[in-house]
Amino acid sequence: MFVLGSLSSSAQSAVDQLGALGLFLVMVAEHVFPPIPSELVLPLAGYDVSRGGMSFLTALGASTAGSVVGALILYVLARLGGRPAVLRFQRLLRVDEPALDRAEQRFARRGTWFVLAGRMVPGMRSLVSLPAGLLRMPVSRYVAVTATGSLLWNALLITLGQQLGGRWTDVQAVVAPAATALGLAAVLVGSTLFIVWRRRRLPGPAEG
Repeated sequence: MFVLGSLSSSAQSAVDQLGALGLFLVMVAEHVFPPIPSELVLPLAGYDVSRGGMSFLTALGASTAGSVVGALILYVLARLGGRPAVLRFQRLLRVDEPALDRAEQRFARRGTWFVLAGRMVPGMRSLVSLPAGLLRMPVSRYVAVTATGSLLWNALLITLGQQLGGRWTDVQAVVAPAATALGLAAVLVGSTLFIVWRRRRLPGPAEG
């Protein structure tokens, strides 16, 4: 079996042995401990679906629920503990202060679209939760956007793993670079739509 470090190997074992419960727990951990890549775990779940180990909807539901719970842990940490709490755990979260500053600036400009696109960009899924908490994005909106982005991302990777079958490990090499471009495109399109929407809402010049 393809191994990407001890954490990834443990994640694979959890999915193999515990099925949907293992997938849920791994996806929670994937957000809190960024070294576990969903690009590896979710295709494995898709392969399990192709073998009849679990249904597609079960895999999608368990993985998305885990993604939301893991993202909420980071959101609550940032919202209740503020920047000092985030920086206290920066080694565990694998985020430094400059990266956190950049994330806050992007969130301040794009907010919802930044969180949505971040769910589909490797290395960003954990980071986007922190400025959302620090800048107090409404919980209901945060959960809705996180669930939407996670659902799309998880469905894509599970489907690819299901279709590739025994070649499910090929997914990571293909998806990682493509996902970054996809996330950036989503931010660009979302920002453009938002600007157009705002301009339409602004009142025109008063007629004399």
